[in-house]
Amino acid sequence: MSHSSIRSYLTPRLGIMLPLGFASGLPLALTGGTLQAWLTEAGLDLTTIGLFAYVGLPYTLKFLWAPVMDRIVPPWLGRRRGWMLVTQSGLALALTVMALIGPAEGAQVFAALALAVAFLSASQDIVFDAYRTDLLKPEERGLGAATWVMGYRIAMIASGSLALILAARLNWSAAYLCMAALMALGIVTILLSPEPEDAQVAPKSMAEAVWGPLSEFLSRPMALALLGLIVLYKLGDAFAGALTTSFLLRGMQFSSEDIGVVRAFGMGATILGAFIGGGLMPRLGLFRSLFVFGVLQALSNLSFMWLAWAGKSYAVMAFAVGAENLTGGMGTAAFVALVMSLCNHRYTATQFALLSSVGALGRVFLGWPAAKLVEMAGWGPFFFVTFLAALPGLWLLWVLRKPVAQHAELNAGRSAAGAPC
Repeated sequence: MSHSSIRSYLTPRLGIMLPLGFASGLPLALTGGTLQAWLTEAGLDLTTIGLFAYVGLPYTLKFLWAPVMDRIVPPWLGRRRGWMLVTQSGLALALTVMALIGPAEGAQVFAALALAVAFLSASQDIVFDAYRTDLLKPEERGLGAATWVMGYRIAMIASGSLALILAARLNWSAAYLCMAALMALGIVTILLSPEPEDAQVAPKSMAEAVWGPLSEFLSRPMALALLGLIVLYKLGDAFAGALTTSFLLRGMQFSSEDIGVVRAFGMGATILGAFIGGGLMPRLGLFRSLFVFGVLQALSNLSFMWLAWAGKSYAVMAFAVGAENLTGGMGTAAFVALVMSLCNHRYTATQFALLSSVGALGRVFLGWPAAKLVEMAGWGPFFFVTFLAALPGLWLLWVLRKPVAQHAELNAGRSAAGAPC
């Protein structure tokens, strides 16, 4: 990482990305894996526990109410920070109520509270993404994404491993109360955070807030092709990731303890990769970063094919997981910067939510095809196909190299008139 990148990292704009990333990542496990552990220990049947998975729907549907957060400006702290304070405070309150009531008081009431936490968390993500996009300068976005990823991953450790340890040593209510108290970090950071320098005027009506982001984006040259790039860029990565854990457990017969160690190692590799990618982006530029990191992502999938052929080898597994997470972190830093570059600051909340939802389509729909492919062809050919699945995204990126570079240049200019950013 260059000295200029290090100096950039020390700016207040990038410094606040760490605690805000932490605040963004903390609620996820509390409505997912950690909640599932609480429900299991509370004695709920598997059918009921399975139904609780639906509380995560707001994360995939958040684009539906993102226009509200673009249109309505709270009477305090501005359009972005005002909503950030509302969602953070609401999360702290909802988690506190969950802790005090618990599943023993009734699964329906508890499920409603969990859904409220997920809704507030998804809403928080909407406005956090918008604030990050509005605040960071184009040359800071790679490192900003890397710092955000670090905070997010630390939060997942806190709401996952730490919460489980607290529940075992104290009780579940105490664990969730501690998680609610950690929300204070986000609230303090929000109060101390600066306003974006080029904050845009909110849409004049709800109709504009809903249709304006769509019409503005679709009016751009190559708009549909850019949407295709958003879908395809991480497709190979998502395809392989759909069954990586099952491959290690069932295909290679590694133990759950082995997987736990690998996940911790992989989390560190992801953070390192994000920082390497973020540090290189100011020098490489957006297009070259996307292309180089995308090639490395694709090649990393072949390391799992090597593991499938080599058999149960801890050394090869460590290499494969490390390579996949390292390159995935690099690709994520560039991908987030790409999504930021495609957002108009007048509609950042809605456009970022829509684009990120489009980008997540691969993760949502590839599980079943991946399983069928493994059944038909086996693990080695499956991972080779995931490598091939990454190539169309790289080809489309090459075709769109001029539009991608133009959007990056528009961001560098920061048009006061609200040009596409």
